[in-house]
Amino acid sequence: MSTIASQYQNVPTTCISDALQGLTNMDSSIKPLKEEYRIAGRAFTVQMPIGDNLTVLQAIREAQPGDVLVIDAKGDTYQAIAGDFIVGLAQTLGIQGIVVDGVIRDIIGIKQLDFPVFCKGTAVAASAKAGWGQMNVPISCGGTSISPGDMIVGDADGVVVIPQSREQQILSQALDKLAKDQAREASVSGNPDAVRAYLDEFLAHAKRK
Repeated sequence: MSTIASQYQNVPTTCISDALQGLTNMDSSIKPLKEEYRIAGRAFTVQMPIGDNLTVLQAIREAQPGDVLVIDAKGDTYQAIAGDFIVGLAQTLGIQGIVVDGVIRDIIGIKQLDFPVFCKGTAVAASAKAGWGQMNVPISCGGTSISPGDMIVGDADGVVVIPQSREQQILSQALDKLAKDQAREASVSGNPDAVRAYLDEFLAHAKRK
């Protein structure tokens, strides 16, 4: 994992979203199969037709350890882009996680792998393998544009995309937001008088705008 990816690993997506003004969040329907899953790595993008996952297999072969597969499956929720066997192949080759605007299958088996998958849910039907699709091209996933190499961060709240050209700036802003949030919470936690004072100050400031 790259140094900057490891720094993003412990930053909540909420703080990153605030730094990006909420403009690059994936659709809220794309969630981790387990709440404890976290990912932070570079996007290896996949553009696949609905119901044809051969390009997903090609991407698993070509992606580098630590990459996050980001798959544009056009939001299809009928045919799964992969099951536990294919996801297991990705895990074995060191891919960090899979994010898909679509669904998977074999959910129990995938959860047993303890491998981060972020998706819209599960389905029964498999995909065919006709061979159409593209890898490492700009895509749209969950209503957000992603270019190869962009930083992808996901946690229980969802997935956010950080453009590669801004990743250092956004990391600094997100860490600053996190520190301020933690300090604010510490200043009022368990103290009713401090909570009232904080709310009075916040509301008075809002009314002055």
